[in-house]
Amino acid sequence: MRVFECKGRDASRIVTARVSRILACGSAGAITALVMFVASRAEAARHPRYHAHAHHTAVGFAPALVSESIVIDVETGQVLSQLNPDAVTYPASLTKMMTLYLTFEALNAGRLRLDQYLPVSYQAASRTPTKLGLRPGESISVQDLILGLVTRSANDAACVLAEGLAGSEPAFAEQMTRRARQIGMTSTVYRNASGLPDPDQYTTARDQVQLALALYRDFPREYRYFSTREFYFRGKTIHNHNHLLDWYEGADGIKTGYIGASGFNLAASAVRNGHRLIGVIMGGPSAGTRDREMAALLDRGFEEVGAGTTMVAHREAPPAPAVAEAELPPSPAPRSKPEMISKAASRLAAHLSPFSKAEAAPLLHEHAAPAGEHWSIQLGAFRAEPAALKAAHAAAASLPGARSRPVQIVEPGKAGKERLYRARLLNFTPQEAWSACVALHKKKIECSVVPVTSLKVASR
Repeated sequence: MRVFECKGRDASRIVTARVSRILACGSAGAITALVMFVASRAEAARHPRYHAHAHHTAVGFAPALVSESIVIDVETGQVLSQLNPDAVTYPASLTKMMTLYLTFEALNAGRLRLDQYLPVSYQAASRTPTKLGLRPGESISVQDLILGLVTRSANDAACVLAEGLAGSEPAFAEQMTRRARQIGMTSTVYRNASGLPDPDQYTTARDQVQLALALYRDFPREYRYFSTREFYFRGKTIHNHNHLLDWYEGADGIKTGYIGASGFNLAASAVRNGHRLIGVIMGGPSAGTRDREMAALLDRGFEEVGAGTTMVAHREAPPAPAVAEAELPPSPAPRSKPEMISKAASRLAAHLSPFSKAEAAPLLHEHAAPAGEHWSIQLGAFRAEPAALKAAHAAAASLPGARSRPVQIVEPGKAGKERLYRARLLNFTPQEAWSACVALHKKKIECSVVPVTSLKVASR
């Protein structure tokens, strides 16, 4: 792998020379694209330690010539591996991790609620290419905006959150940069909330792993959103762009990103035998290559901290999609086996995801449920209503604290292609819901915790 650095005028000359060679046989469409490419690269090259990337695009650029990566042990902060971690590049949709950091901060400060609806402006609705398809003038719940960022990496949802929290996206970007400095990100500047191309928006792999660590450390409850694999929104199932969640053992977050100028980026978190690692890769030549490289880096990291290997070597990663989203100190001494087992058990409970499959909130004109202890435990989706009802009663009977809870069945939406009934036990506090779901998992009963929503349900 060849690595090169470009600074100031040198970067401009190198890019200009490359473009001149391509222009000799290019078309009018290629000329337009390349002129835009030169302008953005020359501007970005003014930043110290900027690394230029060449990627596959419509005009046939070569694969990435440089890659940045870093893997850390969350518990100790030890850097397990690194490659060009301080090279400056573009964050792409990893930007949304900071958008979510400020959103989670507002939720915990009481300035925002999950069931609060935020208006969609014309500016937010115009954000492309990845989006939820929000329309100007409508409103959408904060929880749906969060899930839209986590799964689809929706640029319109990012703008809605920015405008809702700061009044405008530029003002929100200033807040993002200030918070970046406060959490130790010394080489990052934000200009928007989504990661859409901007030559003045840049970061490093080291800064991104610092941000991922801050999200995990500062918002352990909200961090579970990043493990959402599916989001059911307005009749459609949205799958998470982070395909590592589907096949890498222990993966439970966190965010993907791609723009042409940065290549394929990924911040990933995985836990194994009580050890949690966070890794960041910037500048991958393809989504599939990036994911496989991350798996290899995490495997080596887990071996180094004594967490063992995984069966991933015997499993095939899915092929990369044709279109991407538009985003050493010595190892610590080994612990005793009882201590490791105890810690692994406690972390399993602490990091149980409530949003393996999530559903969108209803439209604004539907009445929200009253405030109070109305968190629920969802037990699955069933094709037949009696099966859903039977599962709910069986789960309630297996938990002493749930026997008096009302059982409800969420009826399938009219727009859905499949008629699936979702069984729920209602009226839990958040802590009761987590504890009950952990107990059900120990009984081999799958479940997820769902915050209060105003979904129409049929009591049974």
